[in-house]
Amino acid sequence: MNAERSARPEKPLEGWRVLVPRGGSWGEGIAASLRAEGAVPVVAPLINFAPVSDAALLAQSIADLEAGMFDWLTITSATTVDVLDAHEVKLPPNTKVAAVGETTAAALQADGFRVDLVAREDNSAEVMAQQLVELETEPRNILTLRSSVAKPVLAQILADAGHHVRSVVAYRTVGEPVTERVARDVASGRINAILVTSGLVAEQVREQFPNIPDGTVIAAIGARSSTDADSFGLTVDAVESSEAVDALIVAVSRLVLPHAADETRA
Repeated sequence: MNAERSARPEKPLEGWRVLVPRGGSWGEGIAASLRAEGAVPVVAPLINFAPVSDAALLAQSIADLEAGMFDWLTITSATTVDVLDAHEVKLPPNTKVAAVGETTAAALQADGFRVDLVAREDNSAEVMAQQLVELETEPRNILTLRSSVAKPVLAQILADAGHHVRSVVAYRTVGEPVTERVARDVASGRINAILVTSGLVAEQVREQFPNIPDGTVIAAIGARSSTDADSFGLTVDAVESSEAVDALIVAVSRLVLPHAADETRA
């Protein structure tokens, strides 16, 4: 468990090495924020998406999306944004986008997508569905893209409210092994902090880094990520309930920089 320090210097994360568990535009944006605070970001994606069994349905749905057939597109994870990016999706101006939380919204915006609605309660598909039901009183055509393990709760709520919903599995998630060097740096404590952005990331942190030093800071983005991290036996030292990554970075900067066991500092 890491202690807090009282004063916040100009470069509060000077000397920190922080593992960023996602790549792409989102990871690059977080890395830039960390550098601005003086840290050395280590971008090491821990999860990736793999093709789905019904690739034809996904391809057709993306084509229909680009053709302007949907009034709304709902995005329930940042990984779905990676899928959109991989398919080089170009959204028509008439299609609005709903994001399940700030992290997902940030990933969309980092890839150049606009966001028209963000769930009032982070990571709650049910809340986002209710917001859409309140907002759209007439039947709309809605495309929901989800992971292979996600329950179609969002689609069901929208359909029950009279909307025309196409629920499509966009990806299945797989672990992405880190390099041996990153694994060694985590085990030795040279990685001072690890960002946890979802339950899937928390699971990979536990699996890929079985011997995390006690001094390593585990920083969770969002209350649900913190709960998931705890369920996998990770001790969370910093959490930002709003899923605002910049706020989480500030929270981490208030902690004392942990040192690696074999690290000598002047």
